[in-house]
Amino acid sequence: MTESFGTKPVRTLLFGVGTIGAGIGRLAVERDELDLVAAVDSAPAQAGRPMYEALGLDRAGGPAIEADAEQALATVKPELVLHATGSFLPDVLPQLLACVRAGANVVSTCEELSYPWLRHPELAKQLDAEAKAHGVAVLGTGVNPGFVMDTLVVALSGVCQQIERVKITRVVDVATRREQLQRKVGAGITLEEFRERVQAGRFGHVGLKESCWLIAAGLGWQLDALEETFEPVVASNGSAAGMLQTARGTLAGREVIEGIVQMSIGAERPRDEIEIAGTPPVRLVIEGGVPGEPATAAVIVNAASRVVGHAPGLLTMLDLPLPAGKGVAP
Repeated sequence: MTESFGTKPVRTLLFGVGTIGAGIGRLAVERDELDLVAAVDSAPAQAGRPMYEALGLDRAGGPAIEADAEQALATVKPELVLHATGSFLPDVLPQLLACVRAGANVVSTCEELSYPWLRHPELAKQLDAEAKAHGVAVLGTGVNPGFVMDTLVVALSGVCQQIERVKITRVVDVATRREQLQRKVGAGITLEEFRERVQAGRFGHVGLKESCWLIAAGLGWQLDALEETFEPVVASNGSAAGMLQTARGTLAGREVIEGIVQMSIGAERPRDEIEIAGTPPVRLVIEGGVPGEPATAAVIVNAASRVVGHAPGLLTMLDLPLPAGKGVAP
């Protein structure tokens, strides 16, 4: 059973002070239940800076950002690490293991960590064993994967007697988003470059398969196959305006899950949409879509209270009660 935070704030370390990490850090500073005592980032532009300055807060002081994670973990001895350094589990596994071995619970934005049991089964098994050995819990989450295209789907399915098919769609106009995301989905590159990047891998939205696997696990489906495709969204000048990424999961030869992510310059009608064909059918549309950066920070910080005190091991969002936002007193 998950315990809530006690009366004493949880000693917390922020691991990664990029755009997403800084947003997480700013929100953590606002929360009475968290005591953000340190931050780690090895980037030369960040290491040594005052933490509050790096977070973009208008306040003086704060500890200097540490470059050496293991030294910071040993010195600070955090109960909780809020981790935001990378999307791919093999890349960040050494960081996660360092946190776990220091006795810290971890909530991470790593997309492949949101449901790692099928893409990286051996790494997931190792991380789970280490977390249990050190008595801590580890969770990968965020807005997507982690909530909108998976956890929210499973929550909505609670009103259905039976479910035949699920379709989830996320449309984002990346003209309104940071330049890093525009590059990530190929906006502005030639169609030949787009195809080359697809072939090279590590391109587009990371975590669509993880979202589908999480839904399948929540609904009790063991998929036969899950195939993913990438197509360019073509701009008027013939270059790529972004990408259309689709994942289709089958069960007994029938398609039961379809996940669609379109991220492109000028995408029409941005939205998050969930369609459940079942008894009764359910359809939810969030016009405009859930903003990725502030929502990711919120999910990470709001999930922390569910993770600290949880039984140890590698968790998914299916293992936890739904995270809840912080009500503001009038």
